[in-house]
Amino acid sequence: MSASGGNGKAHEPIDEEALDWVLRMAEPDADWDAFTDWLEADPDRSARYDRAALALDQAAAAMPRPAPTPPPVVEDRLAFSRPVAPARRRWLGGAIAAVLVGGVGLGAWSQRDQSYTVLTAPGEQRTVALADGSSIVLAGGSRVRLDAADPRTAAVEAGEVLFNVRHDDAAPFRVRAGELSLVDLGTVFDVRLAGSRTRVAVAEGAVMVRGGGAEVRLDPGQAVVADGRSLQRQRQDAALVGSWREGLLSFNDATMRDVAEALSRNLGLRITAAPAIEGQVFNGTVELKALRADPALIGELLGVEARRDANGWTLDRRR
Repeated sequence: MSASGGNGKAHEPIDEEALDWVLRMAEPDADWDAFTDWLEADPDRSARYDRAALALDQAAAAMPRPAPTPPPVVEDRLAFSRPVAPARRRWLGGAIAAVLVGGVGLGAWSQRDQSYTVLTAPGEQRTVALADGSSIVLAGGSRVRLDAADPRTAAVEAGEVLFNVRHDDAAPFRVRAGELSLVDLGTVFDVRLAGSRTRVAVAEGAVMVRGGGAEVRLDPGQAVVADGRSLQRQRQDAALVGSWREGLLSFNDATMRDVAEALSRNLGLRITAAPAIEGQVFNGTVELKALRADPALIGELLGVEARRDANGWTLDRRR
């Protein structure tokens, strides 16, 4: 989320369209495809969405916790756990806007789940400063779930995220990623989700990784891959952890399918691996700058054929 700190100002106008999307994405059956299409249609919409979400969180945080409420209000609160009909969503948006511009109390809103989603479009990067002094950077095509009520937690839901965590022995920073549970020990570490595989690599400090009944401590220069069956240790050049921020993608025993997915997210192009090579293993570092200038170089860099069609690029065996 790119919004900066500071309290929202009561006189700032409410962005009703962005507010509507914030409410939509809080629903259990949120339409991520439609939301992504809305974001990509206008480069200003990411920031508008961030501001609306932040304003709602600040408004809720500023409200006193209400006394026990009668059943009608409890029913209203439960509405947040089921799909919100368009008419009701408009009512909620208007009520929340009233809170923001007029300071009107809304007890049910202040008790809601305060988690929110930050995401990036393919080819985009975004840095999020957290309230505890930590920060995260999202690679293109990534999604992470944060919680305004607990800034020491995060859940990586898609893509790749670099964490720079301010350590606190009394309140360890915890991350959920696929099947893994991570606990930081004062750390800079990277989390990448690729299909059924989750990879964690450490640049500084240490991370405790738990999953599948096993527990692994990762120190600088170490990584682990979870594939749903086991945790596999790997060596990792600590200097290359998070190198995608500078346009370098580093791969260790990655399948060509995972390489194609990472290239798609970071370049903003549709790149797929043909069935004949999708399980082929690749090790190496790919520079994105050259590929942005000439995507046809993908094949040469990876040692495969890169075939362009109406839908994008397909990686396949060389003929």
